[in-house]
Amino acid sequence: MSGVRVLVGTRKGAFVLLSDGKREQWEIDGPHFAGWEIYHLKGSPADPNRLYASQSNAWSGQLIQRSSDGGRTWEPVGNKFVYDGVPGTHQWYDGTPHPWEFKRVWHLEPSLNDPDTVYAGVEDAALFRSTDGGQTWQELAGLRGHGSGPRWQPGAGGMGLHTILLDPVNPGRIFIAISAAGVFRSDDAGQTWRPTNRGLHSPFLPQPAAEVGHCVHRIAMHPARPDVLFMQKHWDVMRSDDAGGEWREVSGNLPTDFGFPIDVHAHEPDTVYVVPIKSDSEHFPPEGKLRVYRSRTGGDEWEPLTQGLPQRDCYVNVLRDAMAVDSLDRCGVYFGTTGGQVYASPDAGDHWAPIVRDLPAVLSVEVQTLA
Repeated sequence: MSGVRVLVGTRKGAFVLLSDGKREQWEIDGPHFAGWEIYHLKGSPADPNRLYASQSNAWSGQLIQRSSDGGRTWEPVGNKFVYDGVPGTHQWYDGTPHPWEFKRVWHLEPSLNDPDTVYAGVEDAALFRSTDGGQTWQELAGLRGHGSGPRWQPGAGGMGLHTILLDPVNPGRIFIAISAAGVFRSDDAGQTWRPTNRGLHSPFLPQPAAEVGHCVHRIAMHPARPDVLFMQKHWDVMRSDDAGGEWREVSGNLPTDFGFPIDVHAHEPDTVYVVPIKSDSEHFPPEGKLRVYRSRTGGDEWEPLTQGLPQRDCYVNVLRDAMAVDSLDRCGVYFGTTGGQVYASPDAGDHWAPIVRDLPAVLSVEVQTLA
C-alpha cells in the first residue's frame, strides 16, 4: 500500500512522520538534531530515500545534513557557501550600504531527476547549487549579478531567498522568490535572470510598481501547468498565467489577504490553499479562528475550511514553508504552526486532524508520497 512521509523542520530539531495511504495512524520519529534550528527539510523527487536538511544554530553556524535511508540516519556534508566574486553591497531601509554576508540556508530544493543535485536559497539572498550530494556548493552568481541587488531590502525576517521552483516541462527554467525583492526567472539553468514582478503593487516602496523591492512571501505552481503561478505576497494573493510576465490579484473574498504559505492541489491545478493571518503586525488568525481557505477556481472565490481546526482562542502562525500536499488519489494537505501542531487533511481540506502536537515551533513541512 502506498503511504506518505511528512518531513517537519522546527526551531529545535527535525521530525519524520510516517503513515500508510489511509493517513489515520502516524509513526513519529525524532527529534533529529535536537536543539538545532532545522529551517528546511526536503526529499529528492528522484530518490525517496535521499533527504536534505538545513541545520544551524548561533554557536556553530550552518550545516547541511544528508540522509540516504529516508531519515533514519544522517551524515553532515558541505557547509561552504562562498559568495562568488566581489561581494558588493545592498541597501538597508535607511539607505545605508552593507556588504553581503552569509547567515543561513532558508530553502533546499533537490533536482527533479538527480538525487545528487540540490539548490539552496540563502540569506543574504543568493542561490547556490551542489552537484555532489551537498558536499560542495557553487553560487549561481548571475542572480546577484543581474544589477538590481543593491536595491534588494530585508523583510522583517531577513533578506532570504526562500522559494525555488524547478519547471518540470522546461528543464532550464527556474523561479526564485526573495524577501524583499520579488520574483526572478531564469531560462538558462540559472546563468542569467530577469525580474518578473509586473503587476505587483507595494505601497511601502517609493515607486509602488517598481521592478524590484516587493515582499513576496511564497510562490507555488502545479507541475502539469508550470506557466501558471500563484503568490502569497505581503498583502495580496496573486496569479500569473504567463510564467510571471504579468500578475493579477486574486484575493477575492478572503477575510484578509495577508499570510505566508500558498500551495496547489496535486491533481487539480485550479485548487489553491492559503492560510490568512490578521495583519503584518498581528501574526495570528483573524478572530482567533484557524482557517485554511481553498479556491477551486484559481483564485477570486474562496471558502473557509474549518472542520477539525480550532475555532476559538487560537493565536498561532503558519510560516511560508510550513504547508505541503501529497499526491495520493485523494490529495492530502498538511501544515504546521508556530504552536507546534502539524495538521493533516486526507480529503483535500474537507476535514482536519492534528497528527502531532507540542513540537517546537514548526518552520517547514514537506511531504513525500511513497510507493
